[in-house]
Amino acid sequence: MAGSATAAGSPEQGTPGSMGDVRRANLALVLGRIAKAGAGTHLTRAQIAVSTRLTKASVSSLVLDLIDAGIIREIGLKPQGERGRPGVGLELNPANAVLGMEINVDYISAGLTDLAGNLLLQEVRERDNRGTAPAAVAAALARLAAELRDAARARGIRVLGGGLAVPGLVDPKSGTVIAAPNLGWNNESLDLPALVPNVPLGTTLFNEANAAALAEVRYRPAGDADFLFVSGEVGVGGGLVIGSELFTGPHGHAGELGHVVVQPEGAACSCGGRGCLETVAGQDAIFVAAGVTTNRQQNAQLSAAPSRSESLAQLLAALAAGDADALDAVARAGHYLGVAVASTVRLLNISSVVLGGHFAILGEWITPALSQSLATYAPGIVLPGSISLSAVGQAGAVLGAAGSVVRALVEAPHRLSS
Repeated sequence: MAGSATAAGSPEQGTPGSMGDVRRANLALVLGRIAKAGAGTHLTRAQIAVSTRLTKASVSSLVLDLIDAGIIREIGLKPQGERGRPGVGLELNPANAVLGMEINVDYISAGLTDLAGNLLLQEVRERDNRGTAPAAVAAALARLAAELRDAARARGIRVLGGGLAVPGLVDPKSGTVIAAPNLGWNNESLDLPALVPNVPLGTTLFNEANAAALAEVRYRPAGDADFLFVSGEVGVGGGLVIGSELFTGPHGHAGELGHVVVQPEGAACSCGGRGCLETVAGQDAIFVAAGVTTNRQQNAQLSAAPSRSESLAQLLAALAAGDADALDAVARAGHYLGVAVASTVRLLNISSVVLGGHFAILGEWITPALSQSLATYAPGIVLPGSISLSAVGQAGAVLGAAGSVVRALVEAPHRLSS
C-alpha cells in the first residue's frame, strides 16, 4: 500500500524521475499515512511531516491538493501533546464512497463503503444467473447499483468508482471473464463502465474468492499474515494470502482450490474435469447429498425449486435436528475439503485456513470433519486452532472489491487531484 513507501528524496529512495512523478509519489505517501491512521486517529500535518520525512511546507501543499480534490478533510483542533500551536487533524472524507458488486450463480449483490472501509449499505438479490447471458445479468446489477447510488446521493455521498467480483477466472485489464464454469460463461467481455457510469475511478473486475480474501486481510481483528481463504458458494474458490498480500500467480489465477482433484474417478465437474473438490463440497453438491432440495442446476425451470436461502435454511434445520443424511453430507464435504487443503498447505507452507461462504455458515458441523481430515493428510501443519471462520461473512467479495478500489486510489490519488 502507498503508506509503505518512502518519501521522495529520502536515503532509501533511488533516483527520482520528473518533478511530476515525485509529487504524485508524495501525494500517495501522505494519503497513505492518513488512510492507515485508523478509526478515531487524526494525524496533523506536522505528524505526517515527521513520519514521512517530508518538509512541513511540502506536506501542507500536498494536503491542500487532497482537500481540494475532496479526498480528505480537516477535522477539529488536535493538540495531543504537541508543542506550540495546536494542529488540525485530517481524515478521509466520509462524503466519498465506492461500490462493491458481486455476480454469483444464484444472486447479485452490491454494497456501498466509505473510504475507511465502513459498509454503509448493502443489497442482495437472489436470481438464477446460471446460463443467463452476461449482458442480462450485468443489466440487473446495474439497476441495483443505481439504487444504491441514488441512496448515496440522497445522503450527500459521492461515488468514486466500483469493483465487481465474479466467480471465475478474469482478466481485469480487458474486463473479460475468461471462464466461469458455474455461470456457463467463457471469454465474455463485460461492459464495466455501464455498471457505474460517469465515475472518476471507473469499475474494475476481480475474482470473487480473491476479493473475499482481501476483505479478510482488511477486516480480520488479528491473525496470521499468511493464510488460505476458502470460498464456498455453488462452486468453491480459494485465495492465497502471503505476507498480508494476495498472491495470484504469474497470470493472476492462483488459488483455484475448487478444481483440485480429490476423487480421481469422481463426478464430472463444470470445468470439464472429474472429481474436483466442488463436486463434493460445493453448495449444490451438499444440498443434494443431504436430501434437502432437488438439484437446481438440473431443475432450473421448475418454479417450485427452492431459493438459495431456503435451501440453506432447510440444511441448517436438518443439521440442528440431527438428520443423518445432512450430517453425513456436511461431514463428507469437510473430509474432501481437508484433502484439497492438505495438498495446498504442504505445497505453499501455509498453516492457517479461513472459511468463507457456506463453509463459514456450516462451520459448527464442517470444521470437525475438516480438522480430522487435515490431521490425517497433513498432520501437524494446520492445527484445529488455526482454522477460523470469515470475519465478514457473506459480504466478503463486495467488501474486498470495494476495498481494492480504495487501495488503488490511495496508491494513485493524482487520479482525482490532478
